[in-house]
Amino acid sequence: MKKTWLWCLLGVLSLGSTSMSQAQQSSGEIEKAIAALEGQWMESQRTNNPDLVAPLLADKFVNTSTDGKVRNRSETLAIAKATKYQSVEYPDVKVTVFGDTAIATGGFKGKGTDELGKPFDTHERWTDTWVKMPDGKWQCVASDGSNIKQ
Repeated sequence: MKKTWLWCLLGVLSLGSTSMSQAQQSSGEIEKAIAALEGQWMESQRTNNPDLVAPLLADKFVNTSTDGKVRNRSETLAIAKATKYQSVEYPDVKVTVFGDTAIATGGFKGKGTDELGKPFDTHERWTDTWVKMPDGKWQCVASDGSNIKQ
């Protein structure tokens, strides 16, 4: 009887560690997938092609810009279409996964002309919140930016 109990306990512990290992592996895969989506977002800016970022933004997407303005998805995409980048980089991208939610943070360095045609040369930090949608796709639901004082 004791041996049977011991084997059951070992079996449960083994399954638990396997599940933990799989969860960690999945988390790493998710981190890479979100980092790739952030790369797609950067590419949309680098190539001045907002069509690349449009499918990444949830219908109820909310953006808080560095000037404190809060915009929805369509407003954000309209600004993306009117902004023209000469250079863009996302240094120091990090992703942390919490189940079906992921938080991505990073830097942003960009030069170009804004939606009003004014030149800009900016250095910012950003935080994006990604959620795994019912269809299995990851979409950004919120983005926030802050200027870095130089």
